Amino acid sequence: MRASFVARNARILLPMLSFVAILLAVFWLQPRAMSYVGLNLLLNLALPIAFATIAQMFVITVNDLDLSLGAYVGLVACIGATWLHEQPVLGVFALAGGILAYAAVGALIHLRNLPSIVVTLGMSFVWLGLAILVLPTPGGKAPDWLRALMTWKTPLVPFTIYALLALAVIVHLGLMRSARGAVLRGVGGNPRSVERAGWSLLKAKVTMFALAGLFGMFSGLSLVGLTTSGDANIALRYTLLSIAGVILGGGEFTGGRISPIGAVIGAMTLTLAGSFLSFLRLNPDWQIGAQGAILILVLALRALINRAEARGI
Repeated sequence: MRASFVARNARILLPMLSFVAILLAVFWLQPRAMSYVGLNLLLNLALPIAFATIAQMFVITVNDLDLSLGAYVGLVACIGATWLHEQPVLGVFALAGGILAYAAVGALIHLRNLPSIVVTLGMSFVWLGLAILVLPTPGGKAPDWLRALMTWKTPLVPFTIYALLALAVIVHLGLMRSARGAVLRGVGGNPRSVERAGWSLLKAKVTMFALAGLFGMFSGLSLVGLTTSGDANIALRYTLLSIAGVILGGGEFTGGRISPIGAVIGAMTLTLAGSFLSFLRLNPDWQIGAQGAILILVLALRALINRAEARGI
């Protein structure tokens, strides 16, 4: 009975346990991190990574993969540091155009039955080229309202923690607790049944890609709000981090099996892993290796639990 309960809730329990384990390790290495300022420094970059992870999760939900997300987030950061600051109307239209372009990519993949990996890989070069055209060299300036929002001093705990909690709850309710969310997840799990029920697979895929564009936009804007400037290459790592965050959080590449709450926790865990190595004074190049090791460990534990459930233990 207890083993069955653990197996059913492994998608949340394992990411949470890995996050707590790394957080305790950070506190052990640096006790001063157990403060308002310390938590803010540890997790301030978790918000843009979490937005990117949720964006990737929408694409993975319909059995696709977005290899252009990091470049797209970089483009949004460049727009946020230039047009959105200097010409707000133009900036808003440019950001809206990015979301529409994401929706169009989803439609193209579905209508032409193209591999999402190939299409999005091509789009990564498009986003990167546009970002360089918008901001050829690193610089620009974040809008004052965006910088004020990202540095907002909230009571008790930093703003980032409130934002991460709200993100997890809102996406969970919209995707896991609503009829429309069940249909969208069904496209990844059993598309034929969804189509026989009268739902349009094209509309579902366009919706999920548009949501990916929307949350990718949030990622880029929150990132430029924290860094106060833009750079075309600022978020190229977010492509791999977002995929790792989804899988670490309990998601799978097929079947529409995802966990919004787990994805946010996965993003936080990956962010903390970098801080943990920083406190160990190791080379920053090792951060990617540590994040990969955490992902492999959690996947191994999840595989053992799934095997135990299959055997009826």
